[in-house]
Amino acid sequence: MKKSLLAVSVLATLVGIGGCATRAETVGTFSGAALGAGLGGGTMGTVGGAMVGYAAGRSYSDHHQ
Repeated sequence: MKKSLLAVSVLATLVGIGGCATRAETVGTFSGAALGAGLGGGTMGTVGGAMVGYAAGRSYSDHHQ
């Protein structure tokens, strides 16, 4: 669980440093990471879930501007 939290923190930092994340992208990132961690995917599952969530949030933002 500590590795998952660390992975989420690192990913959130990278998205935050980019400064271009919309609210939907941020929510998608955290939701995907939580889902990946909840499914027991370990660190790779958490990061993979976060990446999928970010992409979903980005798609949502692009279609709802």
